[in-house]
Amino acid sequence: QVQLVESGGGLVQAGGSLRLSCAASGRTSASWTMGWFRQAPGKEREFVAAIRWNGGTPYYADSVRGRFTISRDNAKNTVYLQMSSLKPDDSAVYYCAAKPGVAVVTSGYDYWGQGTQVTVSS
Repeated sequence: QVQLVESGGGLVQAGGSLRLSCAASGRTSASWTMGWFRQAPGKEREFVAAIRWNGGTPYYADSVRGRFTISRDNAKNTVYLQMSSLKPDDSAVYYCAAKPGVAVVTSGYDYWGQGTQVTVSS
């Protein structure tokens, strides 16, 4: 079993920055993929970014590329999402997710955190 706990959400003005953290515990390995998703009210959950524990090129949704950065600290079993130049449209509940394997990174995740709210005011 894998447990994921997100933190770092909050209220920020447009143009500001936030860093989300996702602490993972349980049975993960270097071959796993970690992802961030978000869901705004009335909208479907959407992929934001993904990274593999063993490194490699991170993946981003077009809507956040150039503004968000995903990174990992293997020693701390923690994945981060640094969000900059935030827009009101970025407001959503952000979820951390994990799955074994490194195939498709935009879907098929097995484990999810409880989510953390990000609100960007205009």
